[in-house]
Amino acid sequence: MKTGLVLEGGALRTIYSSGVQDGFLEAGLDFDYVVGASAGIAYGVSFLSRQYGRNLEILTRYANDRRYMGKRNLVDPRNRSYFGLEFSFERIPAELVPYDFAALERWPGEAEAVVTDIEAGIPRYFSATEIDPKFTLMKATCAMPVLFPVIEYQGVKCLDGGAADGIPWKRALEKGCDRVVVVLTRERSYLRKPDSLLPLMKVCYRKYPRFLDVMRRRAAEYNRCRQELFAAEKRGDVLLFCPNSTEGFSRVETDVDKIRALWQQGLDHARARTDEVLAYLK
Repeated sequence: MKTGLVLEGGALRTIYSSGVQDGFLEAGLDFDYVVGASAGIAYGVSFLSRQYGRNLEILTRYANDRRYMGKRNLVDPRNRSYFGLEFSFERIPAELVPYDFAALERWPGEAEAVVTDIEAGIPRYFSATEIDPKFTLMKATCAMPVLFPVIEYQGVKCLDGGAADGIPWKRALEKGCDRVVVVLTRERSYLRKPDSLLPLMKVCYRKYPRFLDVMRRRAAEYNRCRQELFAAEKRGDVLLFCPNSTEGFSRVETDVDKIRALWQQGLDHARARTDEVLAYLK
């Protein structure tokens, strides 16, 4: 039997997912395969290295630091991202809240990050266990349209993996997983609306018509994906975690109390359902 963990993105809302994963670490839970989009896998690599609380430490220390995120970064011609790319993806894991690459090398499973190939307009899946000191793949999967520059990775022009495959649970099935745990970052009642930035994207990405097609279909595809996922849950094919509510919590949230509370909610959910998860995975 092969077990899989699927991690939705959602920028800083993904701290809920980190709480769930920290609960899994407390219980000694692991998976054969992990896949995530955007911040889902960017935060998820701390689960692979078994670094409990690492993502919470990063956000509580740096969410209000202009070097981490803010409009000034976006207008900086050397950065062109709402997030400080060098600070967030390189300096933090190298120096400030060190990432344990040695532990990643020891992790025995397989992990993938989803990116959106903007030339082909399709999702692509790259190994997330390769040693990548500059976290280039994590930049690529997190590259929110308009708020990030296009990131090139292994010859592919990439933007946010969540655009083409926001909840990559079917990828886990394709990889042969028999038991799949999916961690969402939106409440069950959430319904995605068409992106308000689509008119701007038509200007910014006019050279990439297939990517624009992805963005036009994104809301409908995402909502359909969730409905199929909920149906799979009813059949017992997957096990879902999702927050009670994300109302009032921004994807670029700076309120440290809110960040800590959403992490705690995820941790509490994992602790309360540990026996259920263990039974399901067995």
